[in-house]
Amino acid sequence: MTGKLDLDPVVVRKARTLARSIGRPIVRTAKAHTTTSVERATLRLGGVTGADPDGTPWVNRLTDAVQGDVGLEHGVALPAWDALVRGEAEDLVTLARKAAAGSVRFRLPEGRDLVRARSAARKQIGAGVRRIDAQRRTRERMVARIGDAPRTPWIYLIVATGDIYEDIPQAQAAARAGADVIAVIRSTGQSLLDYVPEGATREGFAGTYATQENFRLMRAALDETSRELGRYIRLTNYASGLCMPEMAAMAGLERLDMMLNDSMYGILFRDINPIRTFVDQRFSRQVHARAGIIINTGEDNYLTTADAVEAAHTVTTSQLLNEYFAKEAGLADWQLGLGHAFEIDPDVPDSFRLELAHAMLARELFPQAPLKWMPPTRHMTGDVFRGYLLDGFFNLIGSLTGQGILLVGMMTEAVVTPWLSDRDLALQNVRYVLNATGDLHEDLQPAPGGFLQRRASAVLEETVDLLQAIADHEHGLLDAIADGTFGLMKRPADAGRGMDGVVKKSAGYCNPASELLEATS
Repeated sequence: MTGKLDLDPVVVRKARTLARSIGRPIVRTAKAHTTTSVERATLRLGGVTGADPDGTPWVNRLTDAVQGDVGLEHGVALPAWDALVRGEAEDLVTLARKAAAGSVRFRLPEGRDLVRARSAARKQIGAGVRRIDAQRRTRERMVARIGDAPRTPWIYLIVATGDIYEDIPQAQAAARAGADVIAVIRSTGQSLLDYVPEGATREGFAGTYATQENFRLMRAALDETSRELGRYIRLTNYASGLCMPEMAAMAGLERLDMMLNDSMYGILFRDINPIRTFVDQRFSRQVHARAGIIINTGEDNYLTTADAVEAAHTVTTSQLLNEYFAKEAGLADWQLGLGHAFEIDPDVPDSFRLELAHAMLARELFPQAPLKWMPPTRHMTGDVFRGYLLDGFFNLIGSLTGQGILLVGMMTEAVVTPWLSDRDLALQNVRYVLNATGDLHEDLQPAPGGFLQRRASAVLEETVDLLQAIADHEHGLLDAIADGTFGLMKRPADAGRGMDGVVKKSAGYCNPASELLEATS
């Protein structure tokens, strides 16, 4: 699609320059802080698993104990592995048990004790990172041996019943019906839990709890189906909310392939403290970069609260910022599933042409990124026939603009949680459009100076104006978020959930996981 919109390269360069200048102070802030979830993710990479009889994970117990004794300014690694080296326990889980019972105290080691603790921590955490490396190699071997989806866009279908043992056969059925990516929607409210539930779960609310065991079970089932179908089926879950770094670590350890990962979603729609989630996002994206996981960002959510025509430039602005944050963390273009959506009111004149212009703009700005194209939700009325038609139009634009990831729209959106039969009809819609249009995007050539080119250029100009306004704020992006620039939500930097879990690093901060991941990024 490159060049079809005749975008001004000077304007495009200015947009990216502004995005970098806005993003750099956020990265500096992220580098200067840690969070309780970053430290818990570090312990998970060190091999800590399991939970106490009340369901509180041992990583939480151990992190809380270290924080209570010496704080987290130096990180959890040195005090925890110092205790192991001193013989307080034979392993980290036992250490966590003893810490929860109050039978061990932590200290900040010095001298030779510090060297020994750092060496022990780096060795054990390094083993966890190498396990992520091995899972990435396993994925690559499976794709080479079994085969991949025959074409793009990949068809992305949501499955989530609340019961992982019900999700598995539904996911396998979806793959057999044509889905290339299975997304297990997370239980409502899990993003606000400051811990990750343990084990296989059988009850959830409008979704299934994201746990490491659930990840393992679904990945194993989809591997079986991949071999059956002769194409690798990808698995998606969430690295967002208060446990974003831990979710990323678990995804890498269990070979998930995509993760929804966007700090702005948590800030705007879950009222998570901006500093907390920017710190967590950077660490989690470094894990994703190492694991070869594709991220999905949440710009489509802005259009569920703001008008999709008037706020189109906020989507592009966020995409450019997300591109900077992702690449700074080490992600490659092929891992950037930047989000956008078909959310214009269908009663607006030229709504299809506007949607087409917006989708083409995203495709041209990020030509090597897969992009995640999201179906209509806001203006689905319960009329399933109208909804099915809208989804067909959405699928057509996905084909016309060469999107990389196409989330299957459901005609029962806003009516019920889709049945298997609803998903089957939705997949039929996608398959018909993609088969019928083939490589039609090669033939799409907008009229020079016509509607599509004018609209795309106008959105890009508005994007540059907004980026400039954000750059002119005293505190840049943090001020813009506080002012309600995105999705009409106002979220100040000194408020929000999880703020008490943000810790400024000391000069002696040590985190072997961060050191290994920084080397990657």
